[in-house]
Amino acid sequence: MNGTDSRVDRSVGIHQGGGQAGSAGATQRAFWERVYAATVSLPIVVWQLAFFVVPLIFLVVITFWTVRNFRLMPDFEFANWAHMYTRVYFYDAYLRTFGLALAATAIISAVAFPCAYAIAFKLRPAAKRLAILLLVTPFFTSYLVRVYSWQVFLADAGIINSVLGMTGLGPVNMLNTSFGTVVGYATLCLPLVTLLQLLSLMYVDRDLVEAAHNLGSGRIRTVFKVVIPSARIGIVVAALFCFILTFGDFVSPLYLGGGQQTMLSTLIIDTTKSGQQWPRAAVVAVTMIATLLAIAFAAVAFAYRRPR
Repeated sequence: MNGTDSRVDRSVGIHQGGGQAGSAGATQRAFWERVYAATVSLPIVVWQLAFFVVPLIFLVVITFWTVRNFRLMPDFEFANWAHMYTRVYFYDAYLRTFGLALAATAIISAVAFPCAYAIAFKLRPAAKRLAILLLVTPFFTSYLVRVYSWQVFLADAGIINSVLGMTGLGPVNMLNTSFGTVVGYATLCLPLVTLLQLLSLMYVDRDLVEAAHNLGSGRIRTVFKVVIPSARIGIVVAALFCFILTFGDFVSPLYLGGGQQTMLSTLIIDTTKSGQQWPRAAVVAVTMIATLLAIAFAAVAFAYRRPR
């Protein structure tokens, strides 16, 4: 009996030792997995710190500096914030920029969706690849060059007004207006919004669409009840990118809008030219960044919220 007991005790000890060794090994593997994950994610963290967080902190710090004899002087004054936030032209520019960017986002998203829907659901694979290539092609040329080319079309003696003159409709003022600015916004964002919507629509479950048709749902109702909810994340993200790009755009308001109506982007330029007031321009820039962050968080929350 004593021999049997001793063998049992040794066996239990071996199992306990093996269990402890296995637990230690699992802990060690978990540690190295965490180290590997941290190492892999390090480049994106460094990138965000170097190109977003640090410049943003520096931009906020500059808003408290002062300008003396056209030179920036480190200081801690709220005079720049008080100066900009008590000016009527700042609020006019803010509301005009926000409203025009919001309107352009709605128009561009509405125009892009039928294009993306047709490519995703109607075209054959070969035609679909060609359509995607054509959507990418505009990015081969400079945005500034594309905006300049629109001046040839929108000018009072341009191509569009020449055609309208032949029909007796007369010249229409399109250049140096808000309409011209929206055209520039569409030039910048329409291909990108269409691509982002297309990527989302391509992953919509076709079985759900077929089930909706089998249950008697028409095409339009199926689009609003099945397709759009299924592709909501991509549609919202596309609209978010469109708003971000148009809200901060400088080229279209200046070259197609004529710069006659002050936008926040042009206000930054005018402020820096006026006595080298970089701190006041930084106030405008920080306000724009805060607005975009708020819109981005709200859009992402809406896109990823659970349906009721």
